[in-house]
Amino acid sequence: MVKLPEYVGKEIFRKYGIPVPEGKVYRRGDKIEWQTFPVCVKAQVLAGKRGKAGAIKFASTPQELELAAAEIMTMKVGGSPVTEVLVEEKLNILKEYYLSITLDRDNRCPVLLASASGGMDIEEVPDPEIHKIKIPPFIGVQPYMLREVATKLGLEKDMAKAIGNIIRQMYQIFTCEDAELVEINPLVDAGARLVAADAKVIIEDDALFRHPEYKGVPQEFTELEKRAREKDISFIQLDGDIGIIANGAGLTMATLDAITYYGGKPAVFLDLGGTDDVEKVKEAFKLVLEVNPKAVLVNIFGGVTKCDTVAKGIVEVLGKNPQMRIAGRIKGFNEEEARQIFANAGIRGVRTLDEAARFVCEGGA
Repeated sequence: MVKLPEYVGKEIFRKYGIPVPEGKVYRRGDKIEWQTFPVCVKAQVLAGKRGKAGAIKFASTPQELELAAAEIMTMKVGGSPVTEVLVEEKLNILKEYYLSITLDRDNRCPVLLASASGGMDIEEVPDPEIHKIKIPPFIGVQPYMLREVATKLGLEKDMAKAIGNIIRQMYQIFTCEDAELVEINPLVDAGARLVAADAKVIIEDDALFRHPEYKGVPQEFTELEKRAREKDISFIQLDGDIGIIANGAGLTMATLDAITYYGGKPAVFLDLGGTDDVEKVKEAFKLVLEVNPKAVLVNIFGGVTKCDTVAKGIVEVLGKNPQMRIAGRIKGFNEEEARQIFANAGIRGVRTLDEAARFVCEGGA
């Protein structure tokens, strides 16, 4: 996925006719020139909770603006240093709403989410207060959906029409820009007009060949993630304590689900993909070990990736009788050879994902 900074999201909104505040991005070293006050100064990072982190400030004079921008530029938000800020008009907020269109993978269709409780703590809003409408992908947004949203949010006629137009344009962005998520939080009633006070757009990275304009958008990665990308390894760092190595997106996600089911928290998940290169396996395993996991689950289906290749790479890194808990569930081409390699090295070989997940999460025998 490609996460777009707020200011890029707002440029897209402006292009599609969704109202956004007037604003401009300033980077470190830029001279800030702004005429109309008061203003809002917002850190441009991909992490959430900027307001609670103090990375959104207000200014009523040029001097206050300079101080606010300078202070925000010294911050880290979600571990990412702030290198640019968005300065824009401060809105007169009468009411905040939440709108988003994302992909409902269970029902294989886009879904519209709407709530009358927008703002920083949308995650705390009870599920029944978030209205969900499935959008048939071959039909798109229909008038009855817009009427339903307006009714649920308690909007009068003019506001109902305005929010209907915004939802239509959000769906256009979702389809035309190959987005995984188009979110406005909050959508602000600024007095007879609705304005997108924030913009979150995530583009499907497999569709980037259709959108070269997004390829240069900087993404925020940890140092380990950067090194993994340099080695062409698909690697995501999380905040748990169990390392996961699998191959293929589906198997990797199933492994994550199994770990979560048994109460574990993934530290990293690494999609090894298809490889018959022992050196690549070794490099991948070394990356996982750098987060100091308490346990590692290896879940491989051997096709292009030979099972014994994976086993050899892991054993060459760990040696015999490793101290950490590690479960190897390897099925497919050369699996018996792989199990023997694991057995000789004192690594537990298991036959099912369920057994492997229980072993690394619960410490069972």
